Amino acid sequence: MPRLAELALARSTLDRATERRRNAAWVDARWADPRCRVLVVVDGEVPVTDDATALVFTTPEELDDPQPPEERYLLGLDSEGVPYFAVPGPTPAEPNSSAGGSRRAGLRDAGAILSDRDSGLFVHAVALVNWHAAHPCCARCGAATRPTAGGHVRRCPSCGAEHFPRTDPAIIVLVFDEDDRCLLGRQPSWPVGRFSTLAGFVEPGEPLEHAVAREVDEETGIKVVDPEYAGSQPWPFPSSLMLGFFARAVTTQIKVDEEEIAEARWLSREELRTAIDSGELLLPGKVSIARRLIETWYGGELPGSW
Repeated sequence: MPRLAELALARSTLDRATERRRNAAWVDARWADPRCRVLVVVDGEVPVTDDATALVFTTPEELDDPQPPEERYLLGLDSEGVPYFAVPGPTPAEPNSSAGGSRRAGLRDAGAILSDRDSGLFVHAVALVNWHAAHPCCARCGAATRPTAGGHVRRCPSCGAEHFPRTDPAIIVLVFDEDDRCLLGRQPSWPVGRFSTLAGFVEPGEPLEHAVAREVDEETGIKVVDPEYAGSQPWPFPSSLMLGFFARAVTTQIKVDEEEIAEARWLSREELRTAIDSGELLLPGKVSIARRLIETWYGGELPGSW
């Protein structure tokens, strides 16, 4: 199987300024730069243009509720040195006047149609805001921590511990058999007809290849071999990194666990397309790595999504 290229949420063009962002004075100077642009994140959503093809930024001066320095999260610099920051809400009363009208959208809505720069900014911003909201206290001593390093570290003033943004690795796999059918599953919480590839979190001390085999076996009873890495993309809902694989099944008898997977089906390319065209089966949206795994196996784009 070929590697996955141009995944919707794996695009970015900015310099993250990793070494320089530990210099608080340098970060403050970027915030004071007249060119500075700010992305306001509220409940995982940000302002976008009406057609959702571009982000809508504000400036530090236009913020309704200016954030203290530690709550300004540096996203990086573009090729011309323009600094971009993320801040948690509230939403500013007016968007940047040069950008026109705006509405709020989430990554699932806009991630696939934004530019490389804007998609990268959106993912980075949501991931940082989610992490800060979920980790206000020190895991060692329980004291309140404070953001530093442009929002990429939380430091405990009590014990001196430094805490870094959390990323949870998760595998997601397109399983195929010797008859070149693919295996798709439906979670119990999904409506009838909504199917996707299989996925699950990597456990502590577990290699990715073992996680692929374990998750497929646990959820469907299918044994797989030869897991082949296909690509990855961040999935900040709230803090995952999705690691895509293809894997070959050596058994085909399905026995779902009924907890993670309520229904699983083997589908040939013809059966998959017929089910989609009839409305019997819905695939995940184009922003997801699951969709790209399915379409890569299928050999082309497919209609419809949920």
